[in-house]
Amino acid sequence: MKKRVIVIDVVGLRLEHFAEKSQLPNIASLLDGGQLIKMKPTFPAVTLPSQASLTTGKTPAEHGIIANGFYSPDNFNVSFWEQSSKLVQAERVWDRVKKKKPDLTSALLFMQNSLYADSEVVITPKPMHTDDGLIQWCYSKPVNFYEQLTEKLGEFELKHYWGPLAAINSSRWIAASAVETIHRLKPELMFIYLPHLDYCSQRFGPDSSVILEELLLIDNEVGKIIKAVDDSGLRDETTFMVISEYKFYQVDGDIALNRILRRNDLLKVRDIAGHEYLDMELSPAFAMVDHQVAHLYIKSGYKTKVLKVLEKIDGIDFLLASDEDKKRYHINHSRTGDIVAVSAKNKWFSYYWWVDPEKAPDFAGKVDIHRKPGYDPLELFIDRKTLTIPQETGLIHGSHGYPPEGGEDYVPCLISRTSDVDQQFPDLIEINEVAKIIEKILI
Repeated sequence: MKKRVIVIDVVGLRLEHFAEKSQLPNIASLLDGGQLIKMKPTFPAVTLPSQASLTTGKTPAEHGIIANGFYSPDNFNVSFWEQSSKLVQAERVWDRVKKKKPDLTSALLFMQNSLYADSEVVITPKPMHTDDGLIQWCYSKPVNFYEQLTEKLGEFELKHYWGPLAAINSSRWIAASAVETIHRLKPELMFIYLPHLDYCSQRFGPDSSVILEELLLIDNEVGKIIKAVDDSGLRDETTFMVISEYKFYQVDGDIALNRILRRNDLLKVRDIAGHEYLDMELSPAFAMVDHQVAHLYIKSGYKTKVLKVLEKIDGIDFLLASDEDKKRYHINHSRTGDIVAVSAKNKWFSYYWWVDPEKAPDFAGKVDIHRKPGYDPLELFIDRKTLTIPQETGLIHGSHGYPPEGGEDYVPCLISRTSDVDQQFPDLIEINEVAKIIEKILI
């Protein structure tokens, strides 16, 4: 009998949600014969590093995904949400399993850094910008698989995946594509990313009662995937793993690091057509911010001054400035900033460098995930009067990224069939141990 593993990444799922199983009846049903384990997230506890650790079994120091964004010193540019699988500098679990099981079929549905991956099935958004406007397209393997799915499911709507209209619709489409993939291709290893709770947790905060209502919605989509396995007669062959990537924290304000650097004559801007743009070439320092973590890139001779400025900022919990500090947190990589700043759990970092709203760069009021040199959670909102993205940072009530230090920072990892690995697991594992578990089941 074949063995199969389906990993369902339900971002924002918390251990506390399992206290009352009526909140997630479908996910909790997998505990019959299974085990709920506490899982320690990676650091930084943000999307791309988390998924790279999940799929490689390595830390950011080894796989090189140190944030959701990258700074390229060769062309003085920061870009966020780059999706090429080649950016991950470590072998993925499906590639390792294939060395022993060459006939393995793997599927990656909306996983980060899955573009061009050596996997038989891939679906990931890759919109095309043309003279006629935006084409909502998803890259897929087999070639034209996405087009085949749209005949039944309709197009994948990017507006529901990210932006002010982000909603359950995107996770619903992803779950439906998973159902179709199971029925049509029956992969032995499958990763499915369901982002819905992530939006809610940032908008309302993880402790909001709204989260419990949204939890039922995402649980219903997981139920459809479970049912597809049952309907395909694959349940006895399949181990489900349901995980969350990181813990959300209730927040009550931001820290605009680049504005602080600018006030201390450590950051330069260029005024172009009445708007201020960050000058990465001439700035002694600038911050690439990502939720509760910031990578500061600093020119030679300025590190001491930057440290003195950062040490005075209320709301920064600690700084990783030495090689030893970075090694201790497994983020010692050439892509890592000269200093890594971590906010307090109740704060987050905004990317802003302008003071006068009229001087904001043209992309500030738009959903523009690639040009902003920092993550902007306010893209989840819209000013209905101006139809632009607001700059009211108090709208954000949940954030993440903080390094896991204890039980309150852990997230769930549910394994549905522990008999398949012939053991009961310890109470606590790390996210980069999941790959080894998958290998043990499949090989």
